[in-house]
Amino acid sequence: MFTIYHPELAETARSLRDRHRAFLAGEWDDERLARHQADLLRKTVSYVKERSPFYRRRLEGFSEDDDLATLPFTTKQDLRDAQFDMLSRPMHEAWIFYETTGTTGRATPCPRDDNDSLHNNTVLTAYYETVFAQFGDAQVVGVSGPTELHATGDTFGDVCRNLGIAVAKMWPHSPMIGFDRALEVMRMLPVTGLFCTPGMALSLAKKAREAGLDPAADFSLDVLMLTGELASPSLLAGIGSLWGARAYNCLYASQEASVLAAAGADGGLYTAPLINHYEVIDPVTLRAAPADGAGVRQGELVVTNLYQGAKPLVRYRTGDMVRLHPADPGSSIPAPRLEVLGRVGDQIVLNGHSVTGYDLENLLLRHVRGFLDYQIRLESTPYGDDRVNLLLHGASGDDPGLSLAKEECRELLETELVISFGDPGSITSTGAMVSWKAARVVDGREDTGAGDDREARAALALAARRG
Repeated sequence: MFTIYHPELAETARSLRDRHRAFLAGEWDDERLARHQADLLRKTVSYVKERSPFYRRRLEGFSEDDDLATLPFTTKQDLRDAQFDMLSRPMHEAWIFYETTGTTGRATPCPRDDNDSLHNNTVLTAYYETVFAQFGDAQVVGVSGPTELHATGDTFGDVCRNLGIAVAKMWPHSPMIGFDRALEVMRMLPVTGLFCTPGMALSLAKKAREAGLDPAADFSLDVLMLTGELASPSLLAGIGSLWGARAYNCLYASQEASVLAAAGADGGLYTAPLINHYEVIDPVTLRAAPADGAGVRQGELVVTNLYQGAKPLVRYRTGDMVRLHPADPGSSIPAPRLEVLGRVGDQIVLNGHSVTGYDLENLLLRHVRGFLDYQIRLESTPYGDDRVNLLLHGASGDDPGLSLAKEECRELLETELVISFGDPGSITSTGAMVSWKAARVVDGREDTGAGDDREARAALALAARRG
């Protein structure tokens, strides 16, 4: 409604809506998209050079007509060091202030102006319309994410409002709500869809079971929109089975870079090429990652925002490993598809095999159902080999899928898999605040040189408060 009071923003909103509808309808060819991106890349570089104290210094001597690959990267440390100098608009020209969590480093300011929110929320509205259209007209969606200095509640609330869907914001870790009240609200309304992290979906299911409830039978969820943490297909399938719902990896985003990819109806996680430019680089050489025979590129994702708001970023190194697949004309969204594999530092070496967090989780949980939580423990055998211990909470010890998991781990990673049962505790709920590895992996091997002690300590401290 705010656009009524700002006619120029109302026009921007209509233009963005129509542009994305045309894009989803397949009316944008490669040439049109390339022209669109080239034009907006120049505008973003010119904009930040003029307005951002950080970029004025960083891009001195560069022109908006220079090849993007010649421009310097922006890093997370740059954001921490520059603070408000990174902004291209003063705070009073934004509509809201957010910041990064600051759990493993200095928090960085992430204000958004109306232009930021219109561009990002239009993408989500267009993509999510393909998802929610599958579940009828009588939908009530819960948003179980933080709201203080964080975009979760505002963003998903606004998008659902655009789609005509009722929303209940309920953050179970808030002292005003708690898990018992959140579960009560979910049954009372009833809630048919839920935005939350994978860890929160598991925690809610665990609390429901403790209360004598069956998540699949006693709740009305049709769809789980999961974000904020690593989410492999195996984990999504397990959570969906637990709740009797369709589980999506619905969003890849960050406070600092905003929306980078979102879900379509077919379950793919699709880039947003109308508002971002994407590069995939080798995190060691910093050169463009080569494509394989299928056109898939794997490496660290680098993004440049194509809209000129409060804090556009140029060649921002996300620190995340991805696989970028070419656009498939038969998919729900006609855009390249992303698989987010975990942070660059989350890769694990097992008996000489380097594996991403995404692929390891996907392998270990592929044949397992009924689990309420899991943790991976890495051990050394008496013979000096690596061994994986998968700790499962809630799963059945006679599940035939456990034997299949052991066989595949041995076949693909030449690594023994041991499966044990127990509750790993609240540390597994900290992934969205820290990292998947700090939350999910306990590395008991000696001299691996792996891991980030700072992140591990932050995860333990946060878990202690939640526990």
